[in-house]
Amino acid sequence: MNQYLSKLGTEKRNQETKDIDLCTTLEMVTLMNRQDMEVPKAVATQLSEIARAVDLLYEALSRGGRMIYVGAGTSGRLGVLDASECPPTFSTPPEMVQGFIAGGDKALRSAVEGCEDSREQGVETVEKAAVTEKDVVVGITASGSASYVLAALEEARRRGARTVGVVTNAGTPLEALCDVCIAPNVGPEVITGSTRLKSGTAQKLVLNMLTTCTMIKLGKVYGNLMVDLNPSNRKLYDRAQRIIREVTGVSEVQAARALQEAGNNTKLAIMMLKSGLPREQAEQKLAGYGGVLRRALADNGDSPEDSVLHSRMA
Repeated sequence: MNQYLSKLGTEKRNQETKDIDLCTTLEMVTLMNRQDMEVPKAVATQLSEIARAVDLLYEALSRGGRMIYVGAGTSGRLGVLDASECPPTFSTPPEMVQGFIAGGDKALRSAVEGCEDSREQGVETVEKAAVTEKDVVVGITASGSASYVLAALEEARRRGARTVGVVTNAGTPLEALCDVCIAPNVGPEVITGSTRLKSGTAQKLVLNMLTTCTMIKLGKVYGNLMVDLNPSNRKLYDRAQRIIREVTGVSEVQAARALQEAGNNTKLAIMMLKSGLPREQAEQKLAGYGGVLRRALADNGDSPEDSVLHSRMA
């Protein structure tokens, strides 16, 4: 028996659910819901570390670096999912946030057993991604011992990259390989060892914060509006128009026209409407403030509220 694994909190038997197979359906889902409610509490103990990781990511991405997730099984799938949502939500280039899973893309749909134990594949992933000192590699593993992830982080560090760990157990080998280690202790799973449950939920919450807060700091959000979204389908196009109307107060027709004139760039359409500048000048002004709409508008003499928020951000 692997003594390390047997001592992990996520591998222990949950005494609250040990008779779940005798429960009614309502009792089952009630038990699961009760266990799930413990997850945000565990994540809350790691907020300082999450903030440190966000600051590290912001510094790297603002200087042209990349955020690269590596994980196996559920952890890997969550990393790939989070990375894939960044381009449509924040109009990031596909290479800015990337996700890799042990076993390759096939493992996204079907379990590829044994791949998480491959150190060679972990090193190969980092090599193929051409990781440099500009990048941040985020290793995700519930047990903190997946060889694929550990080897990937070791190789990333060798190349000078910064490293972040996301794990749902304390005192794991992952910690020694990370500049920041985020370790919410979720305790025993509802079904013993099934880390797609509470562990997966905790990891998803953490990854949500890592990318969302980093993108906010990069100016991809105005207030709580995703002004950098890519309106690539009907739903997103409608959302883009509603965002423009919310910020500027124009009519639906005016919002649609501005969006078209801005080449479907929501942030630019807002800048044009709020400043009265033509497209080229509005683009230049945004660029001068690193694409941060709040700052560009404050300089343009926007509302006092915007100026106060601008001063807070400075």
